[in-house]
Amino acid sequence: MEKVLVTGGTGFIGSHTVVELIQAGYDVEILDNLDNSKISVLDQISKITGVRPVFHQVDLLDFPKLSKVFSKGGYDSVIHFAGLKAVAESVEKPLKYYENNVSGTINLLKCMLNNEVSRLVFSSSATVYGANSSDSCSEKTPTGVGITNPYGKTKYMIEEILKDVCAANPDFSVTLLRYFNPIGAHPSGLIGEDPNGIPNNLMPIIMKVSRGEIPELSVYGNDYPTFDGTCIRDYIHVVDLAKGHLLALKKLRPGASVYNLGTGQGTSVLEMVEAFSRASGRRLPFRIVERRPGDLPVICADASKANAELGFKAELTIDDAMHDTLRYIAAY
Repeated sequence: MEKVLVTGGTGFIGSHTVVELIQAGYDVEILDNLDNSKISVLDQISKITGVRPVFHQVDLLDFPKLSKVFSKGGYDSVIHFAGLKAVAESVEKPLKYYENNVSGTINLLKCMLNNEVSRLVFSSSATVYGANSSDSCSEKTPTGVGITNPYGKTKYMIEEILKDVCAANPDFSVTLLRYFNPIGAHPSGLIGEDPNGIPNNLMPIIMKVSRGEIPELSVYGNDYPTFDGTCIRDYIHVVDLAKGHLLALKKLRPGASVYNLGTGQGTSVLEMVEAFSRASGRRLPFRIVERRPGDLPVICADASKANAELGFKAELTIDDAMHDTLRYIAAY
C-alpha cells in the first residue's frame, strides 16, 4: 500500500483529496499547522471514510519537527497543499507569504531528499500565468510575467524551484497542478470550504451572505467586455479537483510535469449568484461596486492535456457545487 503524506491536508482541497486517497486504498497521513483549517476536519474525514488518518500538527517552517516526521514516516509520496493563499493579505504582508510558502516548501524538499522520498504532487495555481492569463490558458502559456500579487509569485517561484530540483535529481518526480477556482463541498455535507478570517474567494463570501454574516455580496464591476459585464472564471468542483490529484499521483514520472485542472467552461459572477439563488430557493443580495485592480475579464483553463495524459475530466456542474455547498452550510 502506497503511503502518502498530505501537507495542508485539513484544508479545503487537501481534506477532499485525503478522502479520495483513503477511499482509493492509500495509507494517508496529514501534516498541517491549522493556520487556516480546523482539527475537527479529522472527525469529518473519519465519518466519511471510516478511517482517521494520522495527523501531525507541524509547521513547514519548523525544520527539526518536520525532519522528525519524515524520519519516522516511511512515505512513498507527498501531495503538497500547505501554504497561505489570501491574495489581498499577500499584498499587505509579502514577507509572510514568501517565508511561509517558499521557505516552507524548501524545508519540505530538504526532508524529502534526506529521506529518499522522490515523488511529489504540488498544488499550484493559474495565477502563475499572470498577465498572460486569457480566455483559455494552456500549459504552453508563458508563466511568471505580470503576476499581480505575492501569493501568485510564490507559486511561480516554487514551480521554478521544483523544476531545478528535478534537473539536479534525475529520479525526482514532480507534477505541478495548476487549477483555477475550486468550489463546492463533499456531497455528504461534512467537509467544505471554511477559511479562518476574512474570505477572499467568491464562494466563501456567498456562503457568509447566505448565513447572514455579511449583508450582501459585492460584485466588483459590471462593465467588463463579457456578456453580462461581470468577470468570468473557470469554477471546478472540489471533488473533481481532488480526483485529479489521484490521477496525477498514479502517473508521476521522473522530471517535472505540468497540468491544468479545470472545466474549460467559464461562468460569470452574476451566473454564480443566480445558480446559488436557484439552488437555495431565495435571492442572494448583491451590490455592484467598483472594479478591483488587476481583475481580468475572462480566465479559463484549457485542460485538454490533463484529459489526454491523465484521463482527467471534470464531471460535476456548477449546480452540483451549489447543492453540495448548501448541504455543508446546513450542517454547520
